[in-house]
Parts: sequence; C-alpha cells; structure tokens
Amino acid sequence: MSTLDVKKSASRRGPSVPAARRRRSRESWWLFALAGVLVVVLLYVLPLVLNGILGFTNWSAFRGDISFSGWNNLRTLVQQNSLLNQVRLTLVYALTASIVSNGLALPLALALERRTRANQFFRAVFFIPVLLSPLAAGYVWAGILSPNGVLNQGLAAVGASGDNAWLADPALAIFLVGAVDGWKWCGFFTLIYIAALTTVPVELKEAARTDGASAWHIFRHVKLPFLAPAFTYNITVTLVGAMSAFDIIVAMTGGGPGSATRVLNVLTVNQFGAGYFGLASMTSLVVTVMVIAVAVPLVLWLRRREMQS
Repeated sequence: MSTLDVKKSASRRGPSVPAARRRRSRESWWLFALAGVLVVVLLYVLPLVLNGILGFTNWSAFRGDISFSGWNNLRTLVQQNSLLNQVRLTLVYALTASIVSNGLALPLALALERRTRANQFFRAVFFIPVLLSPLAAGYVWAGILSPNGVLNQGLAAVGASGDNAWLADPALAIFLVGAVDGWKWCGFFTLIYIAALTTVPVELKEAARTDGASAWHIFRHVKLPFLAPAFTYNITVTLVGAMSAFDIIVAMTGGGPGSATRVLNVLTVNQFGAGYFGLASMTSLVVTVMVIAVAVPLVLWLRRREMQS
C-alpha cells in the first residue's frame, strides 16, 4: 500500500471518531435530561396530581371505601374551620416572615459587604440559625418567650414588666412566630444579597464617591439596581416558603392559643393526624392554589421592576 493510500484511508476513518463521540454525547444528554424529568414527575407532579384527586374524595380512617365527594370537603372547610380566617393567618404569617427576613438580611449584607476576616466570621455566625432544624429553632424561641424566659427576665432586670405571656396573646402570637421564621432564614438571604453586591462594578462606586455622593445615594443609585434580581428571589422564596411552613408554629404554639396561629399547613397536619385524609388533601390543595396565586403575579411584577431598574 502506498503512502497516498494510507493517507486516504486515515482521512476516511478520521471523522468517524468525533462523530461517534458527538452521537454518544447527545445520547448522554438525553439520558441526563430524562433522569431529571423523572425526578420532577415522581417527586412533584405525581404527588400533586394524586393530592388533587384525593381532595375530592371522602377518604378517611373511618370508612372502608373511597368514593368521589365533589366539593363536599371544601364546603366542610368553609363551614367548620373558617377557611377565610386560616387563609388570612397564613398570609399574615408569610408577610411577617418575609418582612423580617429581608428587613434583617439587607442591612446585614450592606454591613458585611467587604471581604474582611471579621466580616467573614460574622457571615458564618449569622448563618448558624439556618443550620438549625425549624423545630429546634421554634423550641429555643418558645423558651425565650415563655413567662419565665430570658426576655421577661431581661425586662425585669431593667425595671420593665417581666410577667408577659407573649405567646398566649392571640393578637400577637402569629406575628411572633412569623418573626422567628424570618429570623431563622435571614442568614441565608444575607448571603444572596452579598452575592448580588459583589456584581456592582468598583469603578461605579469609586466614581460616585469622587463626585461626593453620600452613602444613601450610592446605595440608591448605584447598588440598588444590581440588587433587583436578589430582591426577586428573596421576596418570592420567603413568601412561598412561609406559606408552606408549619414546624416552627407547631414547636412554638401548636397552632394556639386557640386557633390564633393555626395556619393552613398546621390545619392539614391536624386533619391528617385525625384520620380525615380527604379533607387534609383538600386543605393542602388550597395551600397549593394560594401559593401559585401569590407567587406567579409576584414574580412577574418583580421581574418587570427588575427590567426597569
């Protein structure tokens, strides 16, 4: 075989190796995509569909059969459990948690923006509550806010009233448990804001300082536009997460006093524990619808504001 024949043979075989690799790469991509789709379907879509179906049945621990019951479960929620009041409590809890979490996280992020050793230490310190389980955080704060807790003892030490039953006040309890939820997660959202602040060009901040801009004007006109994506994420996640929460409430008040902190998810757990599975599924479905009704318009509005900024 001549040298020319060898080169021709090699040129014919050469492209087949990269082509085979590209073909295997495409096949691998589809396998990874299929695995992701299966995870989403099995862990999210399928449970959601099954929950929606069971919400329209009379399934309970006291019946031997399951049959379609239409809107009876929803009527029961409205008539017996004051559904509108539970929705109101859920929204109040979520708004309180979101305001407290973002209200703490943004100032902390601005204070800890610079990458110094001290700031890195305090970032880790403020992240510690995120590592606690919600039940543990709830029990800690229930002890702090108890009549003999640290808060009352501290107030008594400075001459103020030290016999306050904070969590026994029906008007105050929902705000306190919501604030604890916001406190627990503020360390995580602080890091999100800090990450957004690192995207602000140093040249812009230096130019603003050179022009004599105050700290407020630098924040308002230089940093705030770069924080818009972080606002969208943090506000949405805090609201949606708080509307889906129940563990901190169970640890601190158990839904009480009375039903003052019995948000929809606490009601769902109580119904399931009592054996009313169809009713619990309907309550869970109401939570899902409420989360979608709040999250979708909120994200669209925040994204529009983000583009404008």
